[in-house]
This record gives sequence, structure tokens and C-alpha cells, in this order.
Amino acid sequence: MPPNGRPLRIGCGAGYSNDRIEPAVELVERGDLDYIVFECLAERTIALAQQAKARDPQAGFDPLLRLRMEAVLASCHERGVTLITNMGAANPHAAAGCVRDVARRAGLTGLTVAVVTGDDVTTMVSGGPYRSIEADEPFDPGSVVSANAYLGADPIVEAIARGADVVITGRVADPSLFVAPILTAFGWAADDWPRVGQATLAGHLLECAGQVTGGYFADPGVKDVPDIHRLGFPLAEITAGGDIVVTKVSGSGGVVNTATCTEQLLYEVHDPAAYVTPDVVADFSRVTMEADGPDRVRVCGADGRPRPEMLKVSVGQHDGWIGEGQISYGGPGAVGRARLAAEVVAGRLALVGLAATDVRYDLIGLDALHGGVSRPVGEPYEVRLRVAARVKTEADAWRVAREVESLYTNGPAGGGGASTTVKPVLAMRSTLLPRSAVTWRVDCESV
Repeated sequence: MPPNGRPLRIGCGAGYSNDRIEPAVELVERGDLDYIVFECLAERTIALAQQAKARDPQAGFDPLLRLRMEAVLASCHERGVTLITNMGAANPHAAAGCVRDVARRAGLTGLTVAVVTGDDVTTMVSGGPYRSIEADEPFDPGSVVSANAYLGADPIVEAIARGADVVITGRVADPSLFVAPILTAFGWAADDWPRVGQATLAGHLLECAGQVTGGYFADPGVKDVPDIHRLGFPLAEITAGGDIVVTKVSGSGGVVNTATCTEQLLYEVHDPAAYVTPDVVADFSRVTMEADGPDRVRVCGADGRPRPEMLKVSVGQHDGWIGEGQISYGGPGAVGRARLAAEVVAGRLALVGLAATDVRYDLIGLDALHGGVSRPVGEPYEVRLRVAARVKTEADAWRVAREVESLYTNGPAGGGGASTTVKPVLAMRSTLLPRSAVTWRVDCESV
């Protein structure tokens, strides 16, 4: 329970891997927090981290972990703020070692770092009878890069109970990072489904950081956001009765209102009446919001049903290569010359018999986002051609890229600023595992 029975205060210090660091510092120093959560693990991020770990056994965690810890760890320790993060990615133990090193260099003592593992089920999925949900086909063991199950709040609850000041996880469902401290603070049972649903609502509203304080909301002249260049990150006040107030540090940039909260409530939720997480099947269909003062929104009304017996698993797979080339055309007739250039590349790829599963010819600034739906007004004075093709081999990918670059001297006229890129395709698919097949573990070490 927070001191003096006051509301629990949880802040979100990051909503994705490369998020800003300064707003998290502001939250720790001025937010009067009990907990700060760094949610940094998107679907592809952990697969990329597994590849990094394969190259270096001491890598595979979030690249900004050290910078973030150097920025906030001492302040968290001084103020008694517990830090929870999934920045461990594919290598939580190495991440914890990095945190302990930052602590030692800062002269911090009495700091307990907990590591949550068990989400890595790569061996199980690549060698088992599991099938891709999207394609309804078995996984090719040779193509599987990573397979990570979405753990819930349970291991984090244990870590906090064991006195952790910092909790480092791999794949944990985003709202679960927030559910754990809420359950712990108020002693709510993990099977008190309505309350777990309300805790999940709090986590879902906070998990993307600056989105709920006006970042992704901003649309000038339609939805104006003040001082967006110094956007503040959100925090929530949660009472023992389950009421939630979403707010931000006073004086920080951005805005919190019922519109920003409503947009975030619907973000990535396919069915508001059945939002499935490892902790609960949350029901947001009767959620209400009301202003509670400047940059304060009171949210309540979430419900919940028993958690699923199957856990979602994100599976990263090798799936070919992408070859890309770009070149710019400017001046009168720029669009016509760019279109001719696209025809030249298409003819060349057909001439050499290059097999591609997908090819795109985009005029950036004209039709790159919406294709034929675009209706530009007037003739652009400059345009950039982008050609990208998905192929099976790296050699074919380079062939695509070089065909664009060769437009320099093989026409049409006036091309410049060519660039080429070749990269492997890391496809993300999903499967389900029985909850009983996934065993998590919590290890603690003190500095």
C-alpha cells in the first residue's frame, strides 16, 4: 500500500525501444512516483535482439538500456522508485549485469535487481507440432529465429515481493508490466478478474508513453497540442478502490484529456469487450472517462473474465530478402521521367528473369502511401522513385538495387542522389502454447 493510503503513482518512462529519455528523468524527479515502467519491446524487437545475441552472447538487450539507467537509476534509488522494464529482450541476465554495473559506477548500494526469464520457447516451437496462426502451417525449424511467449504479471509480482528495486524482463505483455505493481500495492488477488481488468486498463492507457499525452494525437488545426516539442510522459494515480486518474507532470508539454485517453483506449484493441492478455480477458466496453481538472482524466468501468489457458507466442522467421533502390528527379517533367525510370527497371528485371514475390514502384511524395488513390494538385517539381522487391536470395536483392543505381547513366535524364539498400526479411508470426508448458523464473542479485 502506498504511504498514508494515498493513490499509487506509476509513470511510463518509454513507449518503445528508441523513445526519448528526458521525459523519464522528468517523471522520476518531479512525478512523486512509486514505480516507473519502461515498455520497450515491440514484436520484431525481440527477434532482432535474438540475432544480436547470436552474434555476441553479452548482447541481445535494449541498446539504450545503459543510457536510460545512467539517466534515472540514481534518482530512482534516492526516491524509492521501483523500476520495471522489458528492456532485457533476448538476454535479461546480461541486461541485469549492465544495470548492476551502472549502479556500481554510480556508487549505489543496497540495490536488488530481479531477472524474469522463461519466455524464450524457441526450442519448443521450432521442434514441436505448433502451427502459425496466420498461415495455418507448421514452422520450418531452419527459419525460426526466435519464439517468445507473452508472460503476465505473476513473475513481476514475485520479484517485487522479494524486494526488487529493478525488475528486468524479456517478453511480458505490455499492460502486465503495470498490472503487477497495482496488484502488489493493494493486495488484489490474481483471480479477482474485475480488478485485474481495471489494472489492465491502467496499463493499456500508459504503455505507449507519449501517445496518451498528445503525441500521436496531434493534428495541427484539428487537434492542437501545446508545447509538443517537450512532450511530458504520463503517470497514473490508482486508488485501492480501482479508480484511475491519468495525468502528467505539471508544467510539462502535451495534453491529457478525454480525447487523448479515448484514442489510446482503442489503440491495438480488436474487441474492447474481450481484450485478451495473459492476466485476464479484459472488458473495456463500459469504460467511462471524465475530466478531473487540467490534464487529469478519471477512468473507471473496466471489467474482466478468467485469463486464457493458452499463451500467445511471437515467432520471428527468416523470410527472404528485400532489395531497394531510390533515385530523385527534379525540374520540369520530373514525374514523367521518374515514371519512365520505373518502367526501365521493370523491363530490366523481366529481361534478366528475376523472380520476386512482391515488387513496389513508388513515387515518394506522389503515390508512395496510397497508390492510385492519391490525387495530387498540380505537377510536383521534384519526386523520388523507390523500387523495392522481395526475393529469395541476397544476390537477387542486390540485383534489384543495382538496377536502380544504373539509371544514373542509362537514363532517363536528370536522375541523382541514388541510394541502395539490401536487408534480410524478418517475418513475425504467432502461435499458441498451453500456459502449463511455459515455466518462468525469478532470480535476484544485489549490489
